[in-house]
Amino acid sequence: MSEPRVPAEPIPTDRLDLVPLRMEHSDEMAVVLSDPALHRFIGGTPDTPEGLRARYARLAAGSPEPGVSWCNWVLRLRAESSLVGTVQATITGDDSAEIAWVVGTSWQGRGLASEAARGLVVWLRAVSVRTVVAHIHPDHHASAAVAAAAGLSVTEEEQEGERRWRLVLRP
Repeated sequence: MSEPRVPAEPIPTDRLDLVPLRMEHSDEMAVVLSDPALHRFIGGTPDTPEGLRARYARLAAGSPEPGVSWCNWVLRLRAESSLVGTVQATITGDDSAEIAWVVGTSWQGRGLASEAARGLVVWLRAVSVRTVVAHIHPDHHASAAVAAAAGLSVTEEEQEGERRWRLVLRP
């Protein structure tokens, strides 16, 4: 794998530190992401610590596609000094980014996903991304609220049963 065109960098927000993902985060994140309810809209089941370590190793190795950057962060809640979720951005050669987020069940309802997504969008603007998209299941109202809080707007476009949300940062 080649070096990412845009490497993940630490991103501070009011309550969170978005910390570039490392394999060492896998044990704590396996607990954070262990609730099967987190998979209601995305499918699958929670990863074991070993499965998450393998997944994080693949992500850390980077995209096999030239010009594509896989940027992944864990969310550290400063007040509790604990990991609470993740955000990610796949940045392509046309300067667009597809983003996603997840916050563990115990930390939901506090606005942490919205705060992290807003921080991510600010960072993406700073690294010259032109367009930000997210794909959200039409019944996942909490995730739709996060996208809206980050400035994205729902479109009529669908992909694999999910609605595309979009934000144009610069033409």
